[in-house]
Amino acid sequence: MHSYIVSFLGENKATLLKNWKEEIERVRNEKQLNSISEQVYENMSTEFMQFVLKTIQSEVPHSSENLKKFTEKYIQVGWPLSYFTRGLQTFRRVVLNLLIENEKDVNQVMDSFKHVEDWCDEIIHELVHEYTGSWEDVFEMQKVSLLELSAPLIPVFEGITVMPLVGTVDTARAKLIMENLLEGVINHRSNVVLIDITGVPVVDTMVAHHIIQASEAVRLVGATCILVGIRPEIAQTIVNLGIDLSKFPTKSSLRKGMETALEINNKKVVDL
Repeated sequence: MHSYIVSFLGENKATLLKNWKEEIERVRNEKQLNSISEQVYENMSTEFMQFVLKTIQSEVPHSSENLKKFTEKYIQVGWPLSYFTRGLQTFRRVVLNLLIENEKDVNQVMDSFKHVEDWCDEIIHELVHEYTGSWEDVFEMQKVSLLELSAPLIPVFEGITVMPLVGTVDTARAKLIMENLLEGVINHRSNVVLIDITGVPVVDTMVAHHIIQASEAVRLVGATCILVGIRPEIAQTIVNLGIDLSKFPTKSSLRKGMETALEINNKKVVDL
């Protein structure tokens, strides 16, 4: 960073901070930061501006490990990225106004402001990069969690488990269904597995292929797979597409499938 602007910002630090806070207060109202207490907002705003001034003087702001740590801290408390981008834009404007008020040499003003502008652009780029990386990490974690919940295997009776499916079955989910089925059959010592597709909106050739593969895998480990929840429109689609589901039992409802599963296990439910 140009030595003149570093010195200038150091000498005018108090005024710069005061003017910046007055300007950035508008962002607080626009970006729904009113729920944050006055003390927390004041502390974090001051910390942000002090970090900006300190980083300017380091001369290597965009490569500083401190920027990553600083950004991660604000991400964890849910501070919006727009606050930082608007804050740095405001910082540039406040610096320019101070330069115009205190420096008569126009060339010096423009040269100094150019350094500040370039620095702000680098910081904004790094902030966006850090925020994007954080969002991607959170998205991947949520995706994994949702996938784990999307193919649960539930033991209901001794030797009988149910896998209720809701939503679209794509290749990634089909792989998880297969893994959960095989692990569940062994862990729960299941003789019968009911795959309930009541909540699957569309059963096309691809979905049927995944279900047939899962059923065959269950058979290979010594259990029987029953497909339940076949609605009339699903049955019609299966017939029209020429999909062969004759290799394993199919039932229209979970109740009927459960009755068949109990029969296979030589059990039945009786009224008392």
